[in-house]
Amino acid sequence: MTDLLKNPIFLDETKARDWLEARVWANGRVCPHCGNADQDKITKLEGQAHRPGVYQCNEPECRQQFTVTVNTVFERSKIPLTKWLAALFLMTASKKGISAHQVHRMLGISYKSTWFLMHRLREAMRVGGLVPPMGEDGGAVEVDETYIGRLEGVKKKRAGASHKNTVLSLLDRDTGQVRSFHVANTTAEAILPIVRANISKEAHLMTDQARVYEKVGTEFAAHGVVNHGEDQYVRYWNEVTDKTGVGGKPIVETTVITTNTIESYFSVFKRGMLGTYQHCSEKHLHRYLAEFDFRHNNRTALGVNDAARAEQLAKGIVGKRLTYRRPD
Repeated sequence: MTDLLKNPIFLDETKARDWLEARVWANGRVCPHCGNADQDKITKLEGQAHRPGVYQCNEPECRQQFTVTVNTVFERSKIPLTKWLAALFLMTASKKGISAHQVHRMLGISYKSTWFLMHRLREAMRVGGLVPPMGEDGGAVEVDETYIGRLEGVKKKRAGASHKNTVLSLLDRDTGQVRSFHVANTTAEAILPIVRANISKEAHLMTDQARVYEKVGTEFAAHGVVNHGEDQYVRYWNEVTDKTGVGGKPIVETTVITTNTIESYFSVFKRGMLGTYQHCSEKHLHRYLAEFDFRHNNRTALGVNDAARAEQLAKGIVGKRLTYRRPD
């Protein structure tokens, strides 16, 4: 990280813009207005009347000017691009997150602008569009819920966790990828549609003893359960396969039934939310989940270092915008 801090993209606007263009337009410039990707029909405007980094689309039906920040979370921002990239690197390198007050002090911009900047970056971390189901190759997918914060409008604590926000997470044990959702509660109506939509029928479902999973578990190739109420956290499931080994004996495959992997993710998430951010309103919880999911899915254990993680986030800024005011 020390070498990264010496990078000129944090000091020079031209270097910062060149770095961003190389990531956003890795396969060539694309007009954000009409989608034109013909490099012969895109011209860089370098006259004195034009600010740096402006291009023009020469398609007859378009003829619009644009920069690399158009149609991204950076669009129309008054914050220098050097500070955007510094915040981007800080957020991706901090395992448990970094507070808006800390970034505000380090970058020398107002707290209000920093808070909004960081929410824009969290929006860039969000995975949009269709994603393949987890456990397609018959792998194990762990599913569990956790609780955090307090529901808006609830002044007093209720029994159990009914006064808190509910988070549902799904983790593919083979790929190490996690997907988290802010759900209304732990009822079948809130949880099961997400489970069905995100997990392949060939997967081995791994859950705790919650009754909400009993019926849906029959829809998958297998359903392993651990009973936390009886202090059971790991079980082993032996399955005889069609393969044979030495002496013609059938090979037995052992599957570890546990939700410890997703519990480990919850540990990092809660430490970050309680220790770094301290408070999160209900309406913004999904953005913080996107942040922690992004860092988990692009972590060092999966071969993604700090620089590569920042580059991955830079690619995610396209097609996403958050505005202070509603467009209408």
